[in-house]
Amino acid sequence: MTHGPVVVIDYDAGNLRSVSRALGHVGAEPVVSADPADIDRAGALVLPGVGAAADTMAKLSERGLVEPILEYIAADRPFLGVCMGMQALLLRSEEGDTPCLGVLPGEVRRFEPSPDRKVPHMGWNTVEWLREHPVVEGVPSGSYFYFVHSYHPTVSDASLALGETEYGVRFPSVLARGHLVATQFHPEKSGELGLRIYRNFVEWARRLSTASSPVPAAT
Repeated sequence: MTHGPVVVIDYDAGNLRSVSRALGHVGAEPVVSADPADIDRAGALVLPGVGAAADTMAKLSERGLVEPILEYIAADRPFLGVCMGMQALLLRSEEGDTPCLGVLPGEVRRFEPSPDRKVPHMGWNTVEWLREHPVVEGVPSGSYFYFVHSYHPTVSDASLALGETEYGVRFPSVLARGHLVATQFHPEKSGELGLRIYRNFVEWARRLSTASSPVPAAT
């Protein structure tokens, strides 16, 4: 793994600029790009997203980004998915019966509305950590984060869940495997604790890069 920039994938996601600004705020100097070459040289990769699953997958495909993203993740390099960028990692979404990237085993399902529970799930809600992880270090379990979504992830492997949230059903609101992490909520809209997650991710990626850098030969 080489030390490269934090690259934010540009496929016209609605939260692209706010994610980029948040990363800049924590000192990442992000590169916003739709160029597969930038994905290849990234030291960390961020997939933002809001909106419909079908539109997300269509735009990623149209820009030739699907294979570069899959190759990057398969190499177990630092990756962060946000909101739709999390849902796109699963096998499929009920939203339009859309095939997704298939990186993680699970599906995206619609919340069932009820008289006391509106869909979309919009506003602040708690996240309970299920285990420790560098990206949530210093963030207390039960902290509030900002959500905007009508569909929620499910996974067939419970060990993937890093955090859980209750909204009629309990669903994994943070997933983690290897050097991949993804959040259903929007850290960029979640105040200081959201920024802490971005800062932790950036610092984690830098540590991984340093640890894997070759030692210069003695002269």
